[in-house]
Amino acid sequence: MEEQQLKTITQEIGEPKFDTLRFGLQSVKGEILGSHHLESAFHTTKVRQEQMKRQILANAYGSAFPLKMEFDRQILSKRFQRPPGAISSSYLGLEAMTGALEDFGFEDYLNDPRDSESFCPADMHHGMEVRLGISKGPVCRSFT
Repeated sequence: MEEQQLKTITQEIGEPKFDTLRFGLQSVKGEILGSHHLESAFHTTKVRQEQMKRQILANAYGSAFPLKMEFDRQILSKRFQRPPGAISSSYLGLEAMTGALEDFGFEDYLNDPRDSESFCPADMHHGMEVRLGISKGPVCRSFT
């Protein structure tokens, strides 16, 4: 019985290790350092504004209305998505619901990653593995 246990190979269950061949070497500095203080301030301000908006909607229309909106947001952000590949998902329904269509940021006219010379197209097979939870890591490396 003990000999049989010694001959078996343990299989990793749960989160697999980082795939160095696909994503390159890991950086300790990137894991230790947090985001820029302006980026974190922007994020916290955005979260506070969303909480205030939910509270105003709850006061005006009742407590069930913000819950319904949250369910709709979750449905639009997860279910209506193209598989990874050459054409990315646009999330038009989610943008229309959250009001992001009215915002015009620099990403709307500058810095489109597909216009870059070092752009690498997404690996469809790895993207589906990540989406189904089989593999770990980003869906694709955007730049080389």
